[in-house]
Amino acid sequence: AHVYTVHTSCDLAMREALAARHRGVNVWIEVVAPHLVLDATYAERPDFEGAKYVMSPPLRAKWNQDVLWNGLRSRAISTVGTDHAPFNFRGQKEMGRDAFTTIPNGIPTIQERVDLVHTYGVGEGRLGLMAMVDACSTQAARIFGMYPRKGTIQVGSDADLVVYDPEYRGTFSHATSFSKVDYNAYEGWEKKGRASAVTVRGQVQVRDGKFVGTIGRGEFIAREPTHP
Repeated sequence: AHVYTVHTSCDLAMREALAARHRGVNVWIEVVAPHLVLDATYAERPDFEGAKYVMSPPLRAKWNQDVLWNGLRSRAISTVGTDHAPFNFRGQKEMGRDAFTTIPNGIPTIQERVDLVHTYGVGEGRLGLMAMVDACSTQAARIFGMYPRKGTIQVGSDADLVVYDPEYRGTFSHATSFSKVDYNAYEGWEKKGRASAVTVRGQVQVRDGKFVGTIGRGEFIAREPTHP
């Protein structure tokens, strides 16, 4: 069997996944960016602000973050995802004001994912740059059957490249977000680094945070079987 454990959020879940791997089960472990940097206190914020941070699995006690960062550093964790869920606070998250169970689950994070890993992982010495690239790009391409067309720089691969500026300094903010949502879960947080340029099959599509490419250049990527 091949198992991909999504949204691994805490020490106990890590232990179970690694125990299965030790028994010979082919287990790949995914963590999502919110669990690396947010903890249960955010979901406990008063005046219904905590609804912005309701997700599944829920945010955990802060000490679990060290377990997850250590798993990334050791490559025990394969990938970093987001579980991106751009529910508006007004009109959507607010549906749960009278019943917790009706709060739409999820946190918008797709734009912030790599910058969060760089800022609070690489930038704080928790993670090496190559481990970040491996977890944010290469391993996903391998696991989901898109390697070596994607996930690597080599002859014959698509020239999908990110030129990353580690010296950039800014803040995470709804004002600079492209997500169709009315809040940013990381509002005002420090940001260290960002993509200064992004190419798609060799053509520059993004430069200094702005889209400068051609609409419609995306292609369907046929996945190849990667496991017997």
